[in-house]
Amino acid sequence: MANVNKKVTAAIAAVNAYMMQEEEAAYQAQLAAARSAQTGPNPWAIAGRQDIMHFRRLIQIKAF
Repeated sequence: MANVNKKVTAAIAAVNAYMMQEEEAAYQAQLAAARSAQTGPNPWAIAGRQDIMHFRRLIQIKAF
């Protein structure tokens, strides 16, 4: 009977550990999604690209 109790206890502990790992993985995935949602395009990069496009437009209309 003691052997059966040890097996049941070990099985319950294994299931509990697995559930804790799954919960932690879900939490980490949620944090990663939140981090990626907060970051957006860099305003300096956008301004630089707009400057380049504006300069090319001026060249195309032969403003120089």
